[in-house]
Amino acid sequence: MNNLELAVPVLSRGKHRSPRKGACFMEFASYLAGEPWSDHPACTHPLLAGVARDVNDCTTDAGRSRLAPLIPSVIGLIPDDLHVVPRVTARCIQHALPVVSQERQYILAVALLVGERQLAVLDGRPPDDIEPDSLAVLEAVPSATKWARSFTSRARRASPDFARRTAPRAVSCAVEGISQACVPNPDDRLYQLLLDAIAETRSWQPAPAPEPVVPEVVRFTV
Repeated sequence: MNNLELAVPVLSRGKHRSPRKGACFMEFASYLAGEPWSDHPACTHPLLAGVARDVNDCTTDAGRSRLAPLIPSVIGLIPDDLHVVPRVTARCIQHALPVVSQERQYILAVALLVGERQLAVLDGRPPDDIEPDSLAVLEAVPSATKWARSFTSRARRASPDFARRTAPRAVSCAVEGISQACVPNPDDRLYQLLLDAIAETRSWQPAPAPEPVVPEVVRFTV
């Protein structure tokens, strides 16, 4: 084993105390970003980091090495637009809802409807106006959608914090559900879910400020 192989962590499940013990996806991201060793580094949006941790842990040992080339793409993705959380959550649920168990379908349908209502408010649309991709997966699971619509329409004293509680739990439910679903190639499905979550987050990243133009100094001779 050469020095390079010793320096590069191997992706594996869970948290690790140091690179010598291995690394999960986000620990490797902290390593590449030059941050303190952590699976919750500041270089990545918290929800996207959660997606990456869940996909890392739910992907098989055989398929996990395929995730490594995606690590640099999450570094520096920290948009603060309010669309990010419901949109990334929706992308994850869209992958999972048609294939997960019925119990998970009920949970995910509720989370998707709540997130879609947040998006409608942000966009100035009617509260029941659902984006086409989300509507398509909801229509694919009519029983869960009917129950979720009834559940979310009830008056409730307090709404849970979507960004801090509902979204991370829904993402974990979606990823775990795909890994346990009776479908071919769950690793491929999780890989594509992570790709889409990264792309969605990147779409809300502010464009870098243009570099200032330094006027050319013109010298006159007398």
